[in-house]
Amino acid sequence: MTDETPAQSAEETVEAQWRTVLSYGPEVIEQEMVRAAYAQPRLRQLFPGVSHGILLLSRCVGYPHTRDVPVVYPLGEGGYEVTSRAGAEELHGRCATAEEAFAVVAANLPEGCGPAVLGTADDL
Repeated sequence: MTDETPAQSAEETVEAQWRTVLSYGPEVIEQEMVRAAYAQPRLRQLFPGVSHGILLLSRCVGYPHTRDVPVVYPLGEGGYEVTSRAGAEELHGRCATAEEAFAVVAANLPEGCGPAVLGTADDL
């Protein structure tokens, strides 16, 4: 008998990562953005990460992550901009609130996007 711990499922990994991202302070990311993304059921199923104060969402839990989920950028003058991440950036819209911005992200998920899966972008 081995003393190995079973590997986490993709769902458990995503949930654990969301707990981590939700615990970050304002020096890491604007919590309004994290809460607005988490409030969207379809986005809550994706793997969250933070880079340079931006919330990035992936369809897989391993690295390299997918780059096909739109991204929300806070604007200096207030509000948010939603763009694509893959290749040439496509503007999906400008929104007054984080809630509106992440609703735009949810509406522009890649075709067939479901909960994040184990593996990497190369496996999809």
